[in-house]
Amino acid sequence: MQHLFRSIPSIDKLLKSPLGTELIAQFGHQAFVEQARKLIEQARDHIQHKNELPEFLLSESIFLTHLKTQLFAQQQIAMKPVFNLTGTVLHTNLGRSLWSERAVEAATNAMRNNVALEFDIEEGKRSHRDIYISELLHKITGAESACIVNNNAAAVLLMLATFAQGKEVIVSRGELVEIGGAFRIPDIMQQAGCKLVEVGTTNRTHLHDYRNAITENTAFLMKIHTSNFQIQGFTASVSEEELVALGKEYHLPVISDLGSGSLTDMNALSLPAEPMVQQKVASGVDLVSFSGDKLLGGPQAGIIVGKKQWIQQLQKHPLKRVLRCDKVILSALEATLRDYLFPDQLTENLPTLHLLTQSIKQLTEKAQQLKQALSKRLDSRYILQIEPSFAQIGSGALPTEKIESIALTISSENQRDLLALEQQFKALPQPIIVRLAQQKMWLDLRSVAQFEDLITMLNDKENGL
Repeated sequence: MQHLFRSIPSIDKLLKSPLGTELIAQFGHQAFVEQARKLIEQARDHIQHKNELPEFLLSESIFLTHLKTQLFAQQQIAMKPVFNLTGTVLHTNLGRSLWSERAVEAATNAMRNNVALEFDIEEGKRSHRDIYISELLHKITGAESACIVNNNAAAVLLMLATFAQGKEVIVSRGELVEIGGAFRIPDIMQQAGCKLVEVGTTNRTHLHDYRNAITENTAFLMKIHTSNFQIQGFTASVSEEELVALGKEYHLPVISDLGSGSLTDMNALSLPAEPMVQQKVASGVDLVSFSGDKLLGGPQAGIIVGKKQWIQQLQKHPLKRVLRCDKVILSALEATLRDYLFPDQLTENLPTLHLLTQSIKQLTEKAQQLKQALSKRLDSRYILQIEPSFAQIGSGALPTEKIESIALTISSENQRDLLALEQQFKALPQPIIVRLAQQKMWLDLRSVAQFEDLITMLNDKENGL
C-alpha cells in the first residue's frame, strides 16, 4: 500500500508542471490548490479502502486532466435553462414569466451601468425609486400612485403591517387562500401582527356579514381573489363595489389582493376571463396588490396601486426598505409596463401572452417539426403521435380553465423505456421537461419558448438520445 501512496503527486510538483501552469493561469492559484487537495484526499481514501489507485491517478497527466474537469464544473451555473413542454405556461418551478426582449435589454443595461434609480436628472436631486413605475401604472390603471416590492406576498405583508398592526382585518372565510409553498393568508396576517376576523361561510358570504363584524378596532375590509381555486354551486360573495360603499359608510379603507392580476382583457385575446386591475381601481378600492411575474408577464415583483394617501404611508414603513426591488428588477418591470402602452402589440412583445395566444394551426406545425426531429433520434421502441392536448396558464391563475393545445405524445410498450427517455431528455445540454400522463409522455407545444433552439439541439447528433 505504501508504494501506492507514493504515487500521489505533491502539490508543488503539480504547480510546476506545464499543464498545472496553464490551469493556474485559467482558474487561479487558490482554486487550483484547493481542488488538487480535495482530489489528493479522495485518492488517499480510495487507496486506504480498496488498496488500489483510483482511475484519475494512473498518471500525472490524467490527474491534471481530471482536475481541469472539476475546476471547469465549478464554473458552470447550476440553474440552467430548460425547455418547458409541460403545457403549463407560467410554471412556478420553471421560473414563471419569460421576460420580453425590451425587459431583458433594460435589465442588462442596468447591470452594466449606473442608472438614475433615485435621482431626478432634471432637478438634480434625490428622487424615489418607484417613481417611474408609479407614473406608468397611473397611465395604465388610473390609480393615483404605486408601491413596488419583491413579490405579491410581500405586498400583502406590507399593507397589513402598515395599516393593521394590533388591529382587526375582516375577510370572507371563502377567500382565505393558501398560496405556493404552503404560505397562507392567515399566517401572513399573524406575522404582520394583526387579527383575522373571518366572516360568512366557505361558500356564501353576504354584505351584512361584513357589517356585523365591524368594530372600533377594525383596520380595513379585505377582498382576496381566489385565483388558485374555485368554489362552485350554491355560492354568494360580496363585490368590491359593495365593500367600497360599506367602507365609506364606516370610514374604512378597502384592500383587494388580486394575486396574478391582469392588466389586459383576457377575453379580448380569446382566453378565459381574469379580473383586471383597472376594474378594481375604477370600483373605488383603496389599494390593489398583484404580481409582476404572472399574467402581467414581467419580472418577479409585488405591485400595489391605489390612493396616494395610502401609498405614501406604505413607502414610509420600515418594511418597505426590507422588501424593495433593486435597479435590475425595476428596469425590467418598467420596460414590461411600457409594452402595455401599445396594446395592439402585446401578444408579440410579451412572451407569456404570445405563448397563450398561439393558434392550433401554429402549434400543429411546431408539433410536426418536433416529430420529424425526434423520429430521427428515437428507435422503434417509441411510438410518436400528434394529439390534441389541454394546456393551462399556471401559477394559480384560472386553475379550472384549460386552453386548447397540441402535443407530441410518445408511448412505448415498456413504461421503463419512457422513464429512461425522460432521464435522457433531462440530461441534454438544455434539458427538456415533459408531462407524463395516461401512460404516455406529452410534449405540449403551448408552453415551449425558443422553439427553433429546441429543434436545433435535437438535430445536433452530438447530443445523445
